[in-house]
Amino acid sequence: MKNNYFLYEGQYYHQIRGGAMSSPLTLTIANRYMFFFERNIVKQIRHAGGLYLRYIDDMFIIINWPERHLNKQIDQWNTLDSNIQLKAEAGQPINFLDIYIENANADLFTKVYHKPSYEPYYLPFNSVHPLHMKKNIPFAMFLRAIRYCSTFKAFLDEHVDLRMALLLNKYPGKFIDNQFSRVLKKCNITQSLTKEKIPADHYRTMFIHFTYCLNIRTLPTKFHTLWNKYFSESPINEIIPVIGTRNVQNLQKQLVKNK
Repeated sequence: MKNNYFLYEGQYYHQIRGGAMSSPLTLTIANRYMFFFERNIVKQIRHAGGLYLRYIDDMFIIINWPERHLNKQIDQWNTLDSNIQLKAEAGQPINFLDIYIENANADLFTKVYHKPSYEPYYLPFNSVHPLHMKKNIPFAMFLRAIRYCSTFKAFLDEHVDLRMALLLNKYPGKFIDNQFSRVLKKCNITQSLTKEKIPADHYRTMFIHFTYCLNIRTLPTKFHTLWNKYFSESPINEIIPVIGTRNVQNLQKQLVKNK
C-alpha cells in the first residue's frame, strides 16, 4: 500500500507505505498478508506439537521448546520481513489480549486480564442509548467471565468486580441479575454460580449483637475463648454462638442511604 492520503491540520499528506489506522480495508489487507507471512511459522509450531493462535498482529504460541531455542527461532522469523519484527514475551504466566494464562505446575490456569490502565467505566445506564445495548454489556461481560475463568474462585472474584463496576455506572441490581440469568440460560447452567447463604438453625444458634466500638473490638475472640473454656463439656455446647456487631448511628451512618 503506497497511495494513502490523509489530512492533518489543514495539510494533505501522502503516506508512502502502510495503511491508515482503523481503516476496514487496512485491517483486511493486514490479515491477508499475515496469513502468508505466518505459514512457515505455523508449520514449524505444529510439526513440533505446539499450539499457534493469532489475532491480527498478536501471536500466541504454546510449545515445549527451551526459551533459548524459541528466541533463536524468533530471530530467524524476523528475517522474513524487515517491516515485521516479532517480540517474545515468554514465561509461565502470560497475558494474551484480555485473558491471563498461567502454567501452574502443569495445570493451565486462566482468568480475565485487565490492563493496568483499566478503569471500571462502561456505558452509563442513564444514557439515551437503546435498552438492548445496555443489556448486552453485562451479558457479554458475564459470558466472558464464565468462558475465561478456569477456577470457581477466579469466577467469583471477577463476578464481584463486574457487579461493582456496573453498579458504579448506575445499573440497577435487579437488571444486572437478569442479564446474568440470561448468561446461565445460554450456557445451560442450572446450578447457582454465586455463594449461597447457609440457612441458620435458629433452634440451635444463639445470636449476640452489640454496638461496635474500638474499646470492645476483641470481645468476639474473648467470648469464644470463655465459651469453649466453660461449656466445652456441657450440653449447652451444642448451641452455636454467633456474635455480630451493630453499626453506631453516627452522622456518617445517617447520611448514607442503603437500598
